[in-house]
Amino acid sequence: MKQKIATLAFCATFALGGTGTALSQERCNADAMLVFDASGSMAEMGYNGIDTPRIVDARAALHKVLPDITPLRNVGLITYGPGGDEQACSHVALRLPPAPDASARILAEIDAIEPDGNTALSRAVAEAARVLGAPERPGVVVVVSDGKETCGGAPCQLAAELARTAPSLVVHVIGFKVRSSFFGWEGGDGNPDFEVPSSPSQCLADRTGGLYLSTETVDELVQALRQTLGCPVISDAGAARRRRI
Repeated sequence: MKQKIATLAFCATFALGGTGTALSQERCNADAMLVFDASGSMAEMGYNGIDTPRIVDARAALHKVLPDITPLRNVGLITYGPGGDEQACSHVALRLPPAPDASARILAEIDAIEPDGNTALSRAVAEAARVLGAPERPGVVVVVSDGKETCGGAPCQLAAELARTAPSLVVHVIGFKVRSSFFGWEGGDGNPDFEVPSSPSQCLADRTGGLYLSTETVDELVQALRQTLGCPVISDAGAARRRRI
């Protein structure tokens, strides 16, 4: 996992050409959907309640990244979690289908979110695939989540189905401050030097030729978003199914 983070930092720097702004001079060939975790856990603090809420850091990262990416790729937004009914797992919202220069609209939606509800991750990814036109059209799904599916979905089963029926769809999963049950709030040691566990949804990336990237800080999340949402400029022999999309 640590090796992936190191590789991520290098690739992000290379892809940005060292400038930190321009991702590429050419538009991406496929649309993307950002699947954003807006469940109640995104309002929680970091270790021992001394950090900022996850949603605050996630917003900060998106504000840094999206203005650079959306001129080059059509991006849409799906969220899961908050809703106006009593069914905590019922609200998966298509906030915006893929659109050009969508940064301002996506950020307005993200900034207005009050985290609530549970993690209907599988349903949200399936909806993102549908919106992108899978299986007929290629597409990129980028999931930003702090935890596991909590609404009865089966991410690995969905991953296998997408790999079989929509081979031109790639799902990247960014785990943001993912925690196991033995950390802090459950009476565990809450030690930040302890290795952070991977998300149970990592199989969505593994089986569709995408990347799973574990992030802890705003800067790491920025790098992960640039690598997954930005136009690819580096081929990856270890992910042969991840085309230049």
